[in-house]
Amino acid sequence: MSPDPRPAGPAVSVVGIGADGWAGLPDTSRAALCAADVIIGGKRQLDLLPEECPGERVAWPSPLRPAVPGLLAAHAGRRVAVLASGDPMFYGIGRALAEELGGDALRVLPHPSSVSYACARLGWPLEDTGTVTSVGRPLGSLAAALHDGRRLLVLSAGAGTPGEVAALLRERGYGPSRMHVLEQLGSVRERHVTGTADGWPHAPGDPLNIVAVECVRAPGALRLSAVPGLPDEAYENDGQLTKRHVRAATLAALAPAPGELLWDIGGGSGSIAIEWMRTDRSCRAVTVERDPVRAGRIARNAEALGVPGLRVVSAAAPAGLAGLPVPDAVFIGGGLTAPGLLDACWAALPTGGRLVANTVTLESEALLADRYRRHGGELVRLAVAHAVPVGGFTGWRQAMPVTQWSVTKEQ
Repeated sequence: MSPDPRPAGPAVSVVGIGADGWAGLPDTSRAALCAADVIIGGKRQLDLLPEECPGERVAWPSPLRPAVPGLLAAHAGRRVAVLASGDPMFYGIGRALAEELGGDALRVLPHPSSVSYACARLGWPLEDTGTVTSVGRPLGSLAAALHDGRRLLVLSAGAGTPGEVAALLRERGYGPSRMHVLEQLGSVRERHVTGTADGWPHAPGDPLNIVAVECVRAPGALRLSAVPGLPDEAYENDGQLTKRHVRAATLAALAPAPGELLWDIGGGSGSIAIEWMRTDRSCRAVTVERDPVRAGRIARNAEALGVPGLRVVSAAAPAGLAGLPVPDAVFIGGGLTAPGLLDACWAALPTGGRLVANTVTLESEALLADRYRRHGGELVRLAVAHAVPVGGFTGWRQAMPVTQWSVTKEQ
């Protein structure tokens, strides 16, 4: 028997393919597909392959991510190729496969992504262009990326995405922004339409599209910074809101880093958790708020400010902390005197985790002073005064001072 002529190597080849199909693939990608015993992909992608690819063709079910382990297990021992749109490791199936099998088990053969094609068509430097995806994720995250003069690309979930982007831009005060919709990039059916979000004139077109946005903030629209300390007016609130200057100091003490998880206890309007998540798209947060009306308000604020992934737990702490994932940092903005709360938060923190607590009452201040003596850290008082009219003159109006304890758990 002659040896198998197909090359040995990783169990799964992940092949990027564009709208130009088989004709746009290099020889290495074609060889990997022809050598596969089974080819897994979306129906649209599988339909792009010619008959000379003899492998069994398997379409991904929906939802896709939960099906990955079972499909891989069903074809164990066979040579598997997985088709992906464009670059498999850029918001593609490559990530799920790497998480499931490990990177060493994959042979990834990328194709130019729709982002690369769009920047090439528009003449935009790729490194200066932001990217947001609406594929399998809430479009509301686009709101956190909106800044006057910024260029953004939105990966579309379908033909309706451009209209949804236009509506979101109008709602968030970016109606004058110029939009480009680029369809079927790289194929003979490529199409480019443009317009402003305020008067978006185009009906839904091809579902294979990407939306490019040149951000222009409307006159009078609220300006939202990229750093903590958003204007208080950015939040729907009932007065339970960590005010702007104290909020900025609190986030500085919490020191968010990419990928970290925050517990925000006594969420109020959700401002601390929201601005924690806005520091980096990989930051995560859970806010625990006992008042269901406020919990609903927090969810609306998170959606409006571009972090719809904020998890809101409507429960009283410490009982509401049970079962939550281990935090990297904890903020306590309310309920400090609840029996067992400080102990529960301290116990939940791993070594190196941070805890920050704010209070304006003497009773809670005494608790923080006691913890400061026991665990160290930093105990500060934050006082802010605002200039206000006093008759025909101007004077200072002092806000209630805030006592803040911040500490890193050493062991």
